Amino acid sequence: MAAFPFHVLTPFAGKSTTIRRPREFTYFSFDDEHKLLPLSDASLSYYYPAFFQHASLTPHRVDLSAGFDSFRQRDDGVDEHLDALLDTLQAHEERELERARDDAEERKLEDVRCKADVVTWRGMMTKFLTAPFDDFNEFEMNATCFQVRHHYRYTLDRSMLTVSSFVEENHQSKEAQRQSQNAQRPRPGQASQELMQFWGYKFEALSTLPQPWPEATRESIESRDEVVVNNHAQYCSIVRTGIGNTSLIIGGEVDCVLGQKPDNIEDPVPWVELKTTAELQSNHPRELVKFERKLLRYWAQSFLLGVPIIVVGFRTPNGLLTGMQELKTQRIPSEVKQGQRTWDGNVCINFTAAFLDVLKATVVGEGVWRIRRRKNQKVIELMKVEESGTGQIVKESFKVHREKLMALEISAKLGQ
Repeated sequence: MAAFPFHVLTPFAGKSTTIRRPREFTYFSFDDEHKLLPLSDASLSYYYPAFFQHASLTPHRVDLSAGFDSFRQRDDGVDEHLDALLDTLQAHEERELERARDDAEERKLEDVRCKADVVTWRGMMTKFLTAPFDDFNEFEMNATCFQVRHHYRYTLDRSMLTVSSFVEENHQSKEAQRQSQNAQRPRPGQASQELMQFWGYKFEALSTLPQPWPEATRESIESRDEVVVNNHAQYCSIVRTGIGNTSLIIGGEVDCVLGQKPDNIEDPVPWVELKTTAELQSNHPRELVKFERKLLRYWAQSFLLGVPIIVVGFRTPNGLLTGMQELKTQRIPSEVKQGQRTWDGNVCINFTAAFLDVLKATVVGEGVWRIRRRKNQKVIELMKVEESGTGQIVKESFKVHREKLMALEISAKLGQ
């Protein structure tokens, strides 16, 4: 078993390590029935602020609980593994392969395969990034190393042997935590976990449009409060990025875009992340510390996918929306440093870079590893739980696809 202790954060202090700006290179959607649509932006939403006033200018507090009875909620009990991410990577590579075959400039086949040291969901990376300052951040993940082994002896170029670690959440542990949270009775006057989760989805429905604003009708804009809230549909961005010595492919849901996505894929996308939180009762340091701790997660989630704007909706304890605040993701760490200094963004980044080095050195060869961090413990453990195979982390169809792709790469090398 390997262990990554961090009882002392001094080794991670100072200037942050090298960071590669996240760049979207492909994407997928889930439709209203949660059916996967690789390479589709059908579920992309467009930001348009929620209304706070009627035409009469009478102050109006939006009730985030409205529509809870008709909420179409996705079943979180299903273990989806990395399937949607891998299916989309496969579809992307197959499309790039066709382009390479048709390309008059003879695009190299070896450029078709999406290479990275680690492939995972944004949620997993968020847990790593926030771990130094979040003592309640307990998690269990599964990791495996996949490589096309039986082609190695034919390989002419060692650069073709790029090996990736695939990391997913341990669904059994996640489900146990969720059931434990839902079983807790709310304090008198406090909303249930299910209702508070709904408030977040309701705020998204109030703050987005299904088409760009110039194409939206006045009716669709003004009737957003009447839309049946549905969390089946999602737009997920897949980015290439890197922290320290580790290259990453990360997939994650994005709430909406401000305006439209740029035509040039090299340009940053003006994504907007939507959050709801309890309104600040005062400027007492205790209240500010509590809010800064929430900002840690907001920042980490947005930083990893390159989301530049976070819009926070403030609500009362009974779910009335009272105001909004727009935050710039890149400014949050410096604002925290000037405030209660609850956390340090550079420490988070350096910590993550160091842990990823340990992850790459540990998850090698055959088998499945468990990555575990217990609540209030300053150590991440990595232990081997299966001696062979990849568990259910890497689906068989993706393995077959990668083997075929590797065979084509080798054939092209031999034909040179």
